[in-house]
Order: sequence, then structure tokens, then C-alpha cells
Amino acid sequence: MISLDEAVTARLESHGERFEVLVDPDAALAIKRGEFEGDLEDVIAAEDVFEDASSGDRPAENALEEVFGTTDPLEVIPEVIREGEIQITADQRREMQEQKRRQLINQITRNAVNPQMDDAPHPPERIESALEETDFRVDPMEPVESQVDDALDALRPVIPIRFDTVTVAVQLPPDYAGSGQAKVREFGDLEREEWQSDGSWVGVLQFPAGMQNDFYDLVNEVSSGEAETQIIKDEDDLDTR
Repeated sequence: MISLDEAVTARLESHGERFEVLVDPDAALAIKRGEFEGDLEDVIAAEDVFEDASSGDRPAENALEEVFGTTDPLEVIPEVIREGEIQITADQRREMQEQKRRQLINQITRNAVNPQMDDAPHPPERIESALEETDFRVDPMEPVESQVDDALDALRPVIPIRFDTVTVAVQLPPDYAGSGQAKVREFGDLEREEWQSDGSWVGVLQFPAGMQNDFYDLVNEVSSGEAETQIIKDEDDLDTR
């Protein structure tokens, strides 16, 4: 379950009765869209249905039976969310908007590069600053994924930006290959790998271009800075870092 501070109220008025439940805001939106795949008990603040959640008053059991055909809260709660309205306070809306804004900046940073700077990643501070110069406003009631394209459209007149992936070959020396390759291979999509006769490991990975600095930090960490990396632009053209 979640805390009361994290929950919003979903309210349904039907048959002259009011029913309220306390639920995580993102989960409520997912349930409303039919996209929720988690465990309901993990995203509610109370396994209960209220007439007034703020006072803790509960509806009569016969009212639940009449409207929902059951008194089981775990069956009623999704129906209240799907058929009712999600109530959020001004503070909750601001908090949700800020959380979504951070998620949006993070997602853009992970995927975006600067095509005017040899496809170098944009720092998150640059994305945040540029976004503040636009008219784009994050919708706290919409998934971050559905807002990325609109945010990019707003950013393009402000900074050169595009989404891209990068393919990087990395060679870990024998002393670090055993433990290091296990961490490196999980960073992106491992396209191919090869163990060399001297015990070194070579892997080729593809991942979002904005994560290049994170990748190099990881490679340096697992190899004490002794690894070699190359950005692969095509089969015949290698750009050595």
C-alpha cells in the first residue's frame, strides 16, 4: 500500500450515493485507460471504499451491492476509478506536475543529442533551461511518454536536438573482463561479443545516445580506466574515443 500523502481521491456518484477510494495518481490514470498491470493492493492507501474519504465515513453495504453487485473493496475500487473522477488538490497537482517534468527531462536527456556538436549528449541542465524558454507545460494527468514528442517540437526552435541511438565497441583488458563484462553488457542491447585469446573481452552495444557519458563512466569504473572504446558509425567507419 501507499501512504495517504501519496494518494489522490477517485470519486463516483451513482444511484444517489457517493463512493470514494484512495489511490496512487499514476496508477489511477493507468486503470482509467485500461493500462494497469500491477497489483492493486500496492497502489491504494486503504483497502476500503468510503462515502467521504476525508472523514472516513463508509457507505452502507446495500448501497455497494446495488451499484457494484459486490461489497468486496478490491472489486469496487477499480470500478470507482474507471467510472468516476480523479480528485486532486492544487498542491497534489503541482507535485505531480513537477514529478512528471523531472521524468520528462530525464527521458529526453537519455535519448537526445546535439547534431551541431558531433551528436554529443545534452546535459540535463541544458534541456531544463531550454524547456523553460518554451510555452510547453507538462500535463500532470498524462503519461510522460505521450508528451515527449510535443516537448521535442517545442525544444527544436530553442536548441539543436534530435533523438538517436549510438553503437559503441568496448574492449576490457583480461584483468577486468570477467567481472566487468557482466555489468557492461547490461547497459544496452548487446549486438555481439567476443573473448580474445589474451583473455580480454570485446562487446558491441547499442543504447540511447544521450547516455554516452554514463556508459563511459561505467566502463572506466569497471576497468580502472584501462578499457578502450570506439563509436561505430558504420561497418567501415570507426570513430575512436
